[in-house]
Amino acid sequence: MKHQVIVVGAGPIGLSAGARLANAGIEPLILEAGDDVGHTIRDWAHVRVFTDWESVIDPDAVEMLEASGWTPPQPREFPTGGELVDQYLEPLGAILGDRVRFGHRVIAITRQDRDKVVTEGRADSPFLVRAQTAEGVVELTADHVIDASGTWMTPNPMGAAGLPAMGEDNVEHIRYGMPDVLGRDRSRYTSKRVLVVGAGHSAANVLLDLAELALEEPETVPMWALRRPDASKAFGAMEEDELPERGKVGLELRHRVESGRIELHADFRVSSVGESGDLVSIVGSSSDGSERTIEVDEIVVATGQRPDLAITRELRLELDSWLEAPIRLAPLIDPNVHSCLTVPAHGVEQLSHPESGFYTVGIKSYGRAPTFLMATGYRQVESVVAAIAAAADD
Repeated sequence: MKHQVIVVGAGPIGLSAGARLANAGIEPLILEAGDDVGHTIRDWAHVRVFTDWESVIDPDAVEMLEASGWTPPQPREFPTGGELVDQYLEPLGAILGDRVRFGHRVIAITRQDRDKVVTEGRADSPFLVRAQTAEGVVELTADHVIDASGTWMTPNPMGAAGLPAMGEDNVEHIRYGMPDVLGRDRSRYTSKRVLVVGAGHSAANVLLDLAELALEEPETVPMWALRRPDASKAFGAMEEDELPERGKVGLELRHRVESGRIELHADFRVSSVGESGDLVSIVGSSSDGSERTIEVDEIVVATGQRPDLAITRELRLELDSWLEAPIRLAPLIDPNVHSCLTVPAHGVEQLSHPESGFYTVGIKSYGRAPTFLMATGYRQVESVVAAIAAAADD
């Protein structure tokens, strides 16, 4: 059976797409790799987001939820990832019901009977979506595909050149993302020398948790490596930040560094990593060409994520050569120019590709730019669904 629209991913943006499509009278099929909604958000369930409830839920989905008797959270409170899942995504997923298929990891998207080179009849050929399930590989077809699969599962490596550092793939004592230092991962980091690599707010949150752990377990040593010559830019705007909760993180991080609670290694570009006895040795170069070595027990790599482009290799996509975002969107989200709050409004025009009927939305649409907000994703989905609905009426 051919579906009208297949949505890849049952996170906030994928479920928003499903809700908006259903409200428009278009039946979506949402394919989720995990066993539940918000699967990757559960990995950082302990982290509090910088934007309040009003900014992290989709108004269109709220209408559907309230019709079912759902009580909305206090709009000006700031949820954790876990609260976002429990209080919003799970109720929304329950309403969407069988429209969501779990355990379906999309491994490829193409055109039925048309590889990337073939032009004749391409626009009339449905999309073919191949997914891996516990029972084996399945293939599904659709008129439209919305890729909201995110980037969490494809973290950037810690090598300074954008490649894994030499030896990085062979070291067990490395964790990517934002481990729950004070909760489920506590035993892994207690009384250890832990190096956090990265200069963004993910790294900041991990460092602050490690500093808190060190107050309770004094043998714990939080360490921070970043490429910049100093940490001033990593602290952000602090008191002047347009997102006050984000500013508090930067302010607290500066305090912890200046008080010596976090051991800072600035101007450190990781080139290789390897195990040396019970320790992990990290070799890095400085801007003057000299080398330094840091020895630790554990490493947390919080250097951001990048999109998985492998699943769309057989589609005709126009991507910016360095951000890996849709080519018309890239100038609007350039992180060298824009913060998350200065990105201009955009929609289907900027998200479209030569492959008619395929759209990338959510954080994956931003490619390697780290400035995405959920509210932006909801506006993207609104525009894309309106275009799909208009095409269905023609």
